[in-house]
Amino acid sequence: CLCRLLRCLRQQPSKSEKEKELQAVHGHQMLKDMTKSPLRDTPVKILLLGTAESGKTTIIKQMRILHINGFTDDERREKIPEIYQNIHDSILQLVGQMRVLGISFGSCTSERSADYILSLPGVAPEYMNEDYCDHVMALWNDVGIRTCYNRSNEFPLLDSAKYFLDNFVRISDVEYIPSTEDILHSRKITTGISQISFRVPIPKCMGGGEQEFRMYDVGGQRDQRNKWIQVFEGIQAVLFLISCSEFDQNLREDPTQNRLQEALKLFRAVWQNRFLASAGLIVFLNKYDIMERKIQAGKRIVDYFPEYEEFLKRPQQDNRFDECDWTKQFIKQKLVDITKEPFKRHSRNQVDLGTSERECYYHFTVATDTRCIRDVFCDVQKMILSDNVAGTGLC
Repeated sequence: CLCRLLRCLRQQPSKSEKEKELQAVHGHQMLKDMTKSPLRDTPVKILLLGTAESGKTTIIKQMRILHINGFTDDERREKIPEIYQNIHDSILQLVGQMRVLGISFGSCTSERSADYILSLPGVAPEYMNEDYCDHVMALWNDVGIRTCYNRSNEFPLLDSAKYFLDNFVRISDVEYIPSTEDILHSRKITTGISQISFRVPIPKCMGGGEQEFRMYDVGGQRDQRNKWIQVFEGIQAVLFLISCSEFDQNLREDPTQNRLQEALKLFRAVWQNRFLASAGLIVFLNKYDIMERKIQAGKRIVDYFPEYEEFLKRPQQDNRFDECDWTKQFIKQKLVDITKEPFKRHSRNQVDLGTSERECYYHFTVATDTRCIRDVFCDVQKMILSDNVAGTGLC
């Protein structure tokens, strides 16, 4: 597992110059052997896990952008119905929640537009006709709808709703072709198991050449998690995604369950899963940009996690923490605490996993930001490739 990498990186006892020279010669020979080894011919399997809407499918899209030359024009056009549906779902949800939340529209014109939208079926129109566009724009510019949007943590709404509605004029153009950013923001429920394969260069210090990676995406909804075990075999690393921004939201499938609480519960199950005990675990604390916007707008995690008050009493590091930093560190500490819990034995014959050394790595990410994902995944690749080198006995 990845913990071997840390052992390799720890400072070694001082050696004589002769020992260092012999080690260098041995290392050079090992690298030469690696270029002839079947190790690089064995794909590295990475499994994406996490709750629904945590950003797993967006990571798959980023891998395609970074390693498989992105999307062709035809593939971009194929995304149009999905994006139209995202817009349609968003405006329908906002209009439908106005009465539930007791919010009034800002004008009679907006009320007529709301009646028009509510009269439509749940499936988005195939083409954005003029009437539809006028009604959507009138509603999105309505002060009541904006008030409703500001309370969207109280009901299920796509994270990308504002992005698509802000860009509605461009998207509704008859010659519209989705941009890469549009595709990254688009959302479609993942059911079943999808896979993407790509190759990355191996640094010269690790033997050079290329390594194939296979990344698996599985649905995060509760009714999809029973399929996860189908891809556990041979997994070398798990990327577990948690949405930092969902501390004030509840599940679509269970309106009584806090989304962040659900994610923490799921992380515990993955961390303690005996079938994944040998896989490296990397956590992407995703959507921290949305989390920061919520906090700046006055939301506080303490209203949903009372224990946050005690966490604030800890000594500040360099006295630089603001509310956003404290919230990020609080969520991360929740995960760290889980990794320190004793492992549960599922049978008398099972080995006590808690006695083995294991590491978990944490990164704060914005899955829709290609530069962020490129930098973070570059670190992930190095960790996994270094672990393969360690497995050969080079470290």
